[in-house]
Amino acid sequence: MLFRAGLVIAVLSIGVAGAQDTRKVVEPKIPRSCTKLKAELRSENNTIAEQDETKLDTERIQRALDHCKQGMAVELTSSRGRDAFLTGPLEMREGVTLLVDKGVTLFGSRDAALYEMKGEGATPGLCGTIATGAAPAIFPAPQHPAPTRGGCRPLIAVNNVKNAGIMGDGVIDGRGYAKILGKDYSWWQMSRRAEPKNERYFTPRMIVASHADGLVLYRITLHNSTNFHVSVNQTNGFTAWGVHLLTPTVRGTDARNTDGIDPGSSTNITIAHSWIDNGDDNIAIKTGVSHMSVIDNHFYSGHGMSIGSETYTGQSFLMVDGLTEDHTTSGIRIKSNVTRGGSVHDLVYRNICMRDVKNPIAISPYYTNQTTEPFEDPKYKGDRVPDYKAIKIQNVMSTTDGDVLIAGLAGHVTQVILDNVRVDGIAPSQVHGHFATVTLGPGGTNIDFSGTDIKVVAPTAPKQTEPYGCEGKFVPMQ
Repeated sequence: MLFRAGLVIAVLSIGVAGAQDTRKVVEPKIPRSCTKLKAELRSENNTIAEQDETKLDTERIQRALDHCKQGMAVELTSSRGRDAFLTGPLEMREGVTLLVDKGVTLFGSRDAALYEMKGEGATPGLCGTIATGAAPAIFPAPQHPAPTRGGCRPLIAVNNVKNAGIMGDGVIDGRGYAKILGKDYSWWQMSRRAEPKNERYFTPRMIVASHADGLVLYRITLHNSTNFHVSVNQTNGFTAWGVHLLTPTVRGTDARNTDGIDPGSSTNITIAHSWIDNGDDNIAIKTGVSHMSVIDNHFYSGHGMSIGSETYTGQSFLMVDGLTEDHTTSGIRIKSNVTRGGSVHDLVYRNICMRDVKNPIAISPYYTNQTTEPFEDPKYKGDRVPDYKAIKIQNVMSTTDGDVLIAGLAGHVTQVILDNVRVDGIAPSQVHGHFATVTLGPGGTNIDFSGTDIKVVAPTAPKQTEPYGCEGKFVPMQ
């Protein structure tokens, strides 16, 4: 078992930390095992040997999940030098944990046929391909109900089950870098090929949860997802604690659209003490999320701490406290536009350190489907207008210069409080925005808005405040 003697249980105190998750969240515990499955494959150079590509463990893992008692775990263990499992799509069960031991890797199959969606309305043969025909609109309006999705099932599905868990000090590796069986391209290469014309393409996500109240990810390492790593929707109560996410594992490899953790249409969410280094948004909060806490995390490569781009059903009551961002493209990022916007309010970002971040603050209704936002309105047409209110940014330090954008639209003025916010070396030419009001807290800011038409409200009682200290905060990825 992976349980460590003397494990300290840490509590996120709502009153002290100001966390917006309304639950009392504590460090999870690893449950006892209902069964131990021994590895039958050996990893080679952090992948599966070609001759082992058909030796799937899917059936025996799924059977164990199906028969495990609630409150217990299916444990994947090494045996006699064998340290790998190979699987197609798995489905979690109510109250059951999938436990991956240290030194063990659960690899996703490269066979796209295994991930094909099934059931009424599903179109066969799509997974692992780019759609033919006309490209979709860049910003299509949401459809209600949503159209039936063809394409791919996720590697791990958590659907309509409560209190499931994915835990352990081992690794789940989606192998997005590897060529799809029978194709001359990898999952990631397919994604990049589809980008120039905004073509739709079909690829599995790693973990997809829906109606999964009480889902817990704990200490697990996630590598090389073919697409988003973790997508959680329609869920009340989701915890990710001590998760380690590194994609791509081979530096310099192009891993497009590999978001880290993306909650949507959910409430009571905590992401804590985690390490995220990936090829897109580190965390992207999708539409319909409320009461979320992001506590003491480290971000590396990626697009930062993001909200959007979909905000049409709103996001509210977010607390980000104790975040280090090292070489992300953006730091605090809120992105939407008039085709997918809505109300975003009551957000607190505090105790944040950044370095080598291109855009330390980007609060924008100008989203154009790019890595960073333009500084001027692209003039899209639409009636889903972003509206950003009650956003407080406190004790934030960027140790290197970068651009700051705080913008709203006519009739939808963005309202932000800045209190002890510093961007070292920032020049007036790096400050952008329109239709916004910035209220300065007692600690103020060194960001000069005089070159913009942003309204600045000075503090009634300014005080000399030491910049938020970042010494020792930038540490290597774990």
